[in-house]
Amino acid sequence: MSSDRSKALLGWYGLHARKLPWRETTDPYRIWISEIMLQQTQVKTVLPRYLDWFEQFPDIHHLASAALNDVLKAWEGLGYYRRARFIHQAAQIIVSDHDGRFPRHFDDMMKLTGIGRSTAGAISSFSFGTYTPVLDGNVKRVLKRWFAQPEAKDKELWLLAQQAIDESGDPANWNQTMMELGATLCSARRADCEQCPVSGHCASAFAVDVASEKRKVVPVRDVYWRVELFICPERGIWLSQRPETGIWAGLWTPPIAELISQPIQEPTHVHQLTHRRLHLYPVEQAREPDGDGQWVSSIEGFALPTGIHHLLDKVRLS
Repeated sequence: MSSDRSKALLGWYGLHARKLPWRETTDPYRIWISEIMLQQTQVKTVLPRYLDWFEQFPDIHHLASAALNDVLKAWEGLGYYRRARFIHQAAQIIVSDHDGRFPRHFDDMMKLTGIGRSTAGAISSFSFGTYTPVLDGNVKRVLKRWFAQPEAKDKELWLLAQQAIDESGDPANWNQTMMELGATLCSARRADCEQCPVSGHCASAFAVDVASEKRKVVPVRDVYWRVELFICPERGIWLSQRPETGIWAGLWTPPIAELISQPIQEPTHVHQLTHRRLHLYPVEQAREPDGDGQWVSSIEGFALPTGIHHLLDKVRLS
């Protein structure tokens, strides 16, 4: 039965897989970047950033030697900027410890900043053909449905994922297939069992209760920020760099102060993060700025958060 399932699913993938640039290479550098970009970010958002990335950082040596601000700037629009910082740190480790070549051994991949077991499994299988499974959110969902184990923990799911990839005979395509199935026919919103090529091997087929699978909702906290705009026709706009931790860590913004209570007036812009809703209130200042920062004649070379870009668009300053 398992062999039949593998053949049916791999055959479906061969006919229906989306054409994506990271699926057309075995270069571990390019696959690594795609895997990190795709964490918690939609494919349509990643595609243009992915293609541009290698124009600026064609190899790991270029990436490792780049200024962090340039890396963050290249990451603009992808969110979760800590991922870009981890990529930069990992590239420097690869240059110092592996002569600039992405390591082939799984344990060495796991030592790189920002790479966990699932990401290492993806890179290793796609680049080197190893039988190392992926266990991202899509794959977890598929496995839980296949075996009708909605409460299964990661330890159990890793065992099931390893068994499945071992039986597949094609580890690289198997991992891609599992992720593709979870992203399309067996998604969090809908289980399309009519179209699924392996519904006959699924213990939950035609009986998936999507509503019962919903994760516990983490409350969103509203945050109210005053954004101080120092504008000078001769000098530009005053920007300061955010702290190394917290929201928008390491990015450049006008000075920001958190407000204790919600203002009466409507915010100029509301920016949604995963667990935060930022209400932005710009205030144009005529005085000289104080504290750390610098005058910037053009924001082009600075990594600004998407929320600040939107705010500046609305006040016609970008």
